[in-house]
Amino acid sequence: KGPGPHLQPRRLRRPHPGRVPTMAWTVLLLGLLGYGPWVDAQTVVQEPSLSVSPGGTVTLICGLSSGSVTTSNYPGWYQQTPAQASQLLIYSTNSQYSGVPDRFSGSISGNKAALTITGAHSEDDADYYCGLGTSSYNIVVM
Repeated sequence: KGPGPHLQPRRLRRPHPGRVPTMAWTVLLLGLLGYGPWVDAQTVVQEPSLSVSPGGTVTLICGLSSGSVTTSNYPGWYQQTPAQASQLLIYSTNSQYSGVPDRFSGSISGNKAALTITGAHSEDDADYYCGLGTSSYNIVVM
């Protein structure tokens, strides 16, 4: 493993379909563990789930347990569906990965990272991962 932060995903239980009238977004908490005196241990904090009607707009928020999220944290967003591996949507706060639909956008809102889905489609029903860096080390989400 070596020095530097490591991601330790903890999956939250997906809401029961009968309790959620529309699409649900179950998010994953990603723990960032830093080694060495130059990095504080941080936890990435997200809402457990959100829902939106098809065609609607939803914003997922991702923050740190202490301190503000800035562009220096290089926020990234990933989408995971049961049928496929994680797909990178947004990197470096607001850069769209190749082939990602324009309805996905990233930003900093207040002191948190945000992923906005404008004009949601039924295929957007998925788990979404937020990744933040707290040092100069590369962080890989697997």
